Amino acid sequence: MRRKLSVKAPAKINLALDVLHKRSDGYHEVEMIMTNVDLADRLELTELRRDEVIIESTSGFVPDDQRNLAYQAAALLKKRYSIKQGISIKIDKQIPVAAGLAGGSSDAAAALRGLNELWGIGLSYGELAKLGSEIGSDVSFCVHGGTAFAKGRGEVIHALDAPPPCWVILAKPSIGVSTAEVYRRLRTAEMKHPDVQGMIKAIEDKNYEAICQNLGNVLEDVTLKLHPEVRQIKEKMESLGADGVLMSGSGPTVFGLTRHESRMQRIYNGLRGFCGQVYAVRLLGEKNP
Repeated sequence: MRRKLSVKAPAKINLALDVLHKRSDGYHEVEMIMTNVDLADRLELTELRRDEVIIESTSGFVPDDQRNLAYQAAALLKKRYSIKQGISIKIDKQIPVAAGLAGGSSDAAAALRGLNELWGIGLSYGELAKLGSEIGSDVSFCVHGGTAFAKGRGEVIHALDAPPPCWVILAKPSIGVSTAEVYRRLRTAEMKHPDVQGMIKAIEDKNYEAICQNLGNVLEDVTLKLHPEVRQIKEKMESLGADGVLMSGSGPTVFGLTRHESRMQRIYNGLRGFCGQVYAVRLLGEKNP
């Protein structure tokens, strides 16, 4: 009988994102605070009789070949550990695509965790995260999940406590943002750096107000100039009463934080007629089981 396994792949937001400089390897040196939210894809892993990797997705925007990060995760494990077993990966896509929420990276991380269990490889999360860094910069964080301070190009992970619980409203306009283009236009000498250490302290102190005050993302100014729609969503969210508002990653998704369900509902309703995709979810903050 073919074995099956279901794995959850939660989205992430950046509470703080700083870029320090461009490295000699072409990547940028970053410092980021990331945390999971309760919006997730689900991967169904099913062993195949033939030695191949098959990707299916509920979204037509997700590639089903070698460009897919979950495919790359499976291929990497098969090659590195001489696995001759085929696998079908069905992705129930709930996280918006190309949104700055690490949907593809989280799918890859979920594939690594699930296949490690299904195939009995026996790697630790630390070893899986190191493998994940070969696929993409956010995959290492997504293997562990929870809340973390990430350095290097995003692959050096230091776990943090979960922030205090709150509502997170996510709003994604119907545009795509090129991460490469945003980084190309970034001028590290001119930008205002967020207080990453201040954010770490706010999380350690469980200080919700300080978390909202220390939200910061150096990529935001670049994306707001390139895409006025993102600025309009941010301003709308602020006017509706969110305690803190920030763009996640290179965008275009903007998130707002609030502790009050009534205010969450007001922000959510106010954005639905204004923006393509809107979600109201909870902050997760806890590590993957």
